[in-house]
Amino acid sequence: MTLNKSILIILFILIIDQLSKVYIKLHFPLTLYGDASLLDWGWFKILFVENKGMAWGAKISDFIPIISERSGKLLLTLFRIFAVPLIFYWLYDSIKKKETMLLTISISLVLAGAIGNLIDSVFYGFLFTDSYLNVAIFSPGNGYESIFYGHVVDMLQFPMFTWDWPSWIPYVGGESFTFFEPVFNIADTAISIGVGIMIVFNKKIFP
Repeated sequence: MTLNKSILIILFILIIDQLSKVYIKLHFPLTLYGDASLLDWGWFKILFVENKGMAWGAKISDFIPIISERSGKLLLTLFRIFAVPLIFYWLYDSIKKKETMLLTISISLVLAGAIGNLIDSVFYGFLFTDSYLNVAIFSPGNGYESIFYGHVVDMLQFPMFTWDWPSWIPYVGGESFTFFEPVFNIADTAISIGVGIMIVFNKKIFP
């Protein structure tokens, strides 16, 4: 696969990712509970959630208490900025060495997802007004945060089924559990698929 084809894949995912995020951002508010259910089919929901941290909303400050939430957010954004060029070099090097198409596609997916969430983190706080109980407005310079402190927009959820843990189980007994409750976006999906390809076809990609 050529670099031009990989860039087309990346651009295609980025366009879908950003269009979906901007549409949600400019048409729906965040509720008191942190999300607005826009579509509910039971096993599939479209919600509006803003993620200030990493996967599942985890924050650096959750793991390193001496770091404030705001400083942790900046570190996360800087890490994303640092990671994107490294992933791009990996893609370029793989194409140059004529590695398998599966590897090139999977790296392209991971890179597209990383760039998609990086755009949110770097620019959304600067470009959009607050969504809390309001529909945001595109207003560069009058946003809810400064540059590098934006929140990632998530909207997809697949709560396939829910059950209650038996009361005799320690710690979680009697509590309700929903399988695959996290809310994510197109960028997250691209990263997951890319990593999934590497895992499933590991022996073929990395002989």
